[in-house]
Amino acid sequence: MDCPRIPQRGRGEYKFMFLAITIWIITIITVILFTGQWFPESASAHGEIVDRQFFYTLIVTGVIFIVAQLGLGYLVLRYRERPGQKAYYYHGSNKLEVVWTLATTVLFFGMVLLGLQVWFDQYIQAAPEDAIQIEVTGQQFAWNIRYPGPDGQFGEIQPELIDDAAGNPLGLDMEDPAAQDDLVVPTMAVPLNRPIELLLRSKDVTHSFSVLELRIKQDTVPGMMLPLRFTATKVGRYEIACAELCGLGHHRMRSFLEVLSDQDYAQWLEEQAEF
Repeated sequence: MDCPRIPQRGRGEYKFMFLAITIWIITIITVILFTGQWFPESASAHGEIVDRQFFYTLIVTGVIFIVAQLGLGYLVLRYRERPGQKAYYYHGSNKLEVVWTLATTVLFFGMVLLGLQVWFDQYIQAAPEDAIQIEVTGQQFAWNIRYPGPDGQFGEIQPELIDDAAGNPLGLDMEDPAAQDDLVVPTMAVPLNRPIELLLRSKDVTHSFSVLELRIKQDTVPGMMLPLRFTATKVGRYEIACAELCGLGHHRMRSFLEVLSDQDYAQWLEEQAEF
């Protein structure tokens, strides 16, 4: 008596089952890795808004990522290769494409609107009248920090006068009275709870001024002066890093920013001016 033959699973079917399970495992691992602490405690007035924006963005994109990857694994498993199964062509749904595109557009502009105010505060709106201006010039591979001095004015800069060996990395024109009291130092200090306006420049290539605790980051572009505003709310010493690959010595391009009380800040300026 002949026994009925039981169809055997093809090697291709097992392959796609393994692929679907692998997709789900990678999704779970990715979600676990992205649930850790991202940033140190904020030390700026706008830091809380930036962190909240980042959190909302991470949640929205995270949910979309999970749904997409779970769906991908399901489709791989549901329509895997089976013995005797024929493939068929599905054109798709124009209505679904329109709905998906509109939903993505609304979601994108909604996320942009959430962070629009802090963007205007940092880059667009005029700095308060009592804001302290500090010029930051990046070069391979150092930061040059310039304060205007007691007269409150920055002196003229002449590119032909740049001479690092002679201690004039910015090309200050010492014949200009406003330049004679300018203070050029390798580190930065700012007073607590005072609005700061940074004027960012570059001598050579594109750099990126970044202080993680203050939630500020802005490229410095040759030939341009770009403003960046913030108010520090926590006393401390924070690293200034270059967040743009700018050459072989990029890893050495770092400095420090100190947030001080008004009294300590005034004392710091006096000490720097003595050198």
